[in-house]
Amino acid sequence: MDHNFLSVQGLSKRYAAGAPPVFEQVSFGIDRGEFVCVIGHSGCGKTTILNVLAGLEAASDGVVIMDRREIKGPSLDRGVVFQSHALMPWFSVLGNVVFAVRSRWPDWPRAKAEEHARRFIAMVGLKGAEHKKPSELSGGMKQRVGIARAFSIEPKMLLMDEPFGALDALTRGVVQDELLKICAATGQTVFMITHDVDEAILLADKIFLMSNGPQACIAEVVINTLPKTRSREAMHHDPQFYRIRNHLVDFLVHRSRQIQAAQASGVPRPPTRIVMPGLEQAVA
Repeated sequence: MDHNFLSVQGLSKRYAAGAPPVFEQVSFGIDRGEFVCVIGHSGCGKTTILNVLAGLEAASDGVVIMDRREIKGPSLDRGVVFQSHALMPWFSVLGNVVFAVRSRWPDWPRAKAEEHARRFIAMVGLKGAEHKKPSELSGGMKQRVGIARAFSIEPKMLLMDEPFGALDALTRGVVQDELLKICAATGQTVFMITHDVDEAILLADKIFLMSNGPQACIAEVVINTLPKTRSREAMHHDPQFYRIRNHLVDFLVHRSRQIQAAQASGVPRPPTRIVMPGLEQAVA
């Protein structure tokens, strides 16, 4: 696993001495430029894992290596987008993004920082809205500003915690499309939490399926066999879509609970499976 851009080894987290860990022995790798989505029921520790990757929270056990360096705290090498856009209300769209840019490159003159910020504002489809305040924006526009801000610091990795969860279906689709375009243009590495199965199939190269907590684990890594250039409009017509979707839903409804029940009965946890739905399955 050492060859991966991001390598997570033996990660565990418990919040009190003697309490069962929320998750344990979580290990995985992500290659540079990969888009990974994580799916699992509430309480399995998805957000905690993301916070550990962001350096916002310490793991109880294990280590995270990104680009050959151990993650020990926050860094501008990792951009984070949460479900809440967290924009500064007194700044305009441009001001919010420029603030991030100048935190990354404090020596840049204002004009250069603004030019850089405008490029990413245009990327998320907000050209012409640069001088609007957050109060003048819709929910989808605010979230696009948050995405522009995260991309503007050119992080090595982007961490996203249900970034579209509060958006209506139509707005969500528009923002998903913008995200796909930017990732295709920049080759961004992404680790994203979602509860939306269709969203994961649209966006991800790999989908990590977590068993139920406590003592949750990454039980399966599902390889997305749809073409890389997929779109929301076309993917529903591909038979592979339904094989992948049915596999994910079956895990959430049945297998995640079966794994939890087996562990509670003392049955050893099976190794993580690498799955290509409809094709041969291999054990990692």
